[in-house]
Parts: sequence; C-alpha cells; structure tokens
Amino acid sequence: MINQNLLLTRDSIISSPLALPLMQRQSSVSLQAFHTHPRLSSIFATQQRFLLAHAALALMFRQGGPETPWMTSARFLREVAIHEIASRNTADSFIKEMLHYGYVVATRDPNDRRAKRLSVTPETLRVLDAWAKVQLATLDRLDHGHRLRHYMSKDHAFERLELELGQGVLTNAQLRRPQRTFSLFTWLNNGGVIMDWLISNLQERYADGTRYTTSIRSLGELAGWVKLSRTHLGRKLREAETLGSMGWSGERGASYIWVSAEFVREMIDAQATKLSVIDAACQRSGMR
Repeated sequence: MINQNLLLTRDSIISSPLALPLMQRQSSVSLQAFHTHPRLSSIFATQQRFLLAHAALALMFRQGGPETPWMTSARFLREVAIHEIASRNTADSFIKEMLHYGYVVATRDPNDRRAKRLSVTPETLRVLDAWAKVQLATLDRLDHGHRLRHYMSKDHAFERLELELGQGVLTNAQLRRPQRTFSLFTWLNNGGVIMDWLISNLQERYADGTRYTTSIRSLGELAGWVKLSRTHLGRKLREAETLGSMGWSGERGASYIWVSAEFVREMIDAQATKLSVIDAACQRSGMR
C-alpha cells in the first residue's frame, strides 16, 4: 500500500495495482454525473474546456474571494493569453456559452460601470463540488488517506482547493500535453466522456497482454451518449484504429470493440497526472 504521508506522484499512482479498477470506478461515477447533468458536466469534457474552466474558477476565487467569487472578462482573457490556453475568440466564446446556459451570471461592477462582474452560480458550484469529492475519494482509496474528510470539514472547501488546483493544472506540462491516442479524443467535443465510457466498459485482458475486450458493440449508442454524429465518432475511431489503439473483435459494427493495452496505459497516465496535481493542491490547501 502507498504511504499516506507521502504525496501521491504520477508514477506512484500508475504503479499501484488499484490504479485501473479505481479509474474504472471513477469513470463510472463521471458517466452518471454526465447522464444527470449532461450540459453542465461537459464543462470539463474536452482538454481545452478543462483548462479554461480551471483558469476561470481560480481567477474568480483569487479576485473576489471564496465568499463572493467573481472575475471580469478582461482579466480572464489576459489569464488565458498568459497561459496560452486558447485563442481570444475561443475564450470569449467559452464565457458567452457559460452565460447563455446560466452557469455564470453577469452583474454590474460597482467600481467600474463599463465593466461587468462574472460570478459562478450555486448550481454550478454544487456540480463542481461533487466532481472534487470524486477525485478526493479516489486518492483516499489509493493510500487510505483522509482528504475527503478534511475537505468536508472545511468552510468554502472547493474554493480553497481550486485556488491551488487551478495554478497546478495550468502549469503542469504533462497534463496540458496528453499522449497520442488520448490527445486524439481529449480535444473532441465530449472526448473525456468517450474515454470514460471506454475505460468503464473494459472487460478481460487478452492472453498476450496487448489488448482488453470491452462490452461495447454499438457506435450508435456511444454516439448518442456523447451527443456526436455517428459519422464523426466513427471517423475518430478509425483514426484510433490506424494507430493500433482500438479495433473490432470480429466484423466491424457487429462485434465488440477492443482497446489496446497501450491506450489504456495512456488513459491511466492522464488520470494519474491529474490526481497527482490534485493531491499537491490538497497539501497546499490543508486538506491532506
């Protein structure tokens, strides 16, 4: 068992025999959240949106404080430019989408009538709080730690954690530049959901250790889940097939999909990197 007094690193998480089953458990919980709040859960469903959301949240808590978090569009756009997350137009579109769906609200800035303050809504914070609890529960299961207990005992726990986590996410090179097949999906709309679907449906490993079977045989079902056209999803899966990362166990479209052990390793690697960043944020925020 991993020593709970030591920070969990990417390598220590990957080497744990619990890594894959815990990732599968976490992916199943994430899919349930997506099913319950599909649009809101999709805030984190691509790599770029994940980075944009953490940049916005950390800025809100830094600029407005944990009790009344807020930011201005101008400050957010500068933050995005500093960290080279996205183009100005993409960042601006992200803000407009958050406003359109009510995840963020705009109010007049009492200090500058020309500016508006953007604040995250209570419903959005509840969903983000649930996301954080899932991550902390996974970390605790890896080393029998007590992060979730510490988190639950503190006022404004998510805000305190996010202040540290946002900076960690934006400055971690491995987290920002995922590997080949993982990268293929993570920039796709709801690509994170696709990978959660794949990893949660892994079955037996082939005798030669090179592949895992899955319980997935319907592209239509998967496309419907992630709100993508079957054609677009099929194109991405064919790209993954070309890389040797996925395939069909028999006739294409009439048999079960398999996933390569290398692709599974990439998915575990990405999750381990994220969890190690969260664990470091836990320590800095006094939740370890």
